[in-house]
Amino acid sequence: MVSKAEAKYSRISPRKMDLVFDLIRGAKVSKALDDLQFTNHKGAPMMIKVIKSAVSNAKNKGYSEDGLFIEKVVANSGPIMKRFRAASFGRAGAIRKRTSHLVVELDSTEKIVNSVKVK
Repeated sequence: MVSKAEAKYSRISPRKMDLVFDLIRGAKVSKALDDLQFTNHKGAPMMIKVIKSAVSNAKNKGYSEDGLFIEKVVANSGPIMKRFRAASFGRAGAIRKRTSHLVVELDSTEKIVNSVKVK
């Protein structure tokens, strides 16, 4: 793992994000971003943002964007907002609004391009 990025409390269910993950798992970063940009899914813009953050983290460590690929993508379950709606016979039907914690881990096929010097 070269770099990692997370987006917490995203307002989409983890199950719906798995559909987006199948498109990009194991792909090079440039191809994954292209695929997501032309995907008609609610989770695609969220994943673009997380992947760009992970790429930026890798660049800060001295890696080039060309050699990066997506090693691992996970949508962990976040807190569930519970709402209620009127149902027949005076009952209340529960509505569960799910959230996700999105995690992207990148790895590189190359070694460090430029070593980062800390002053």
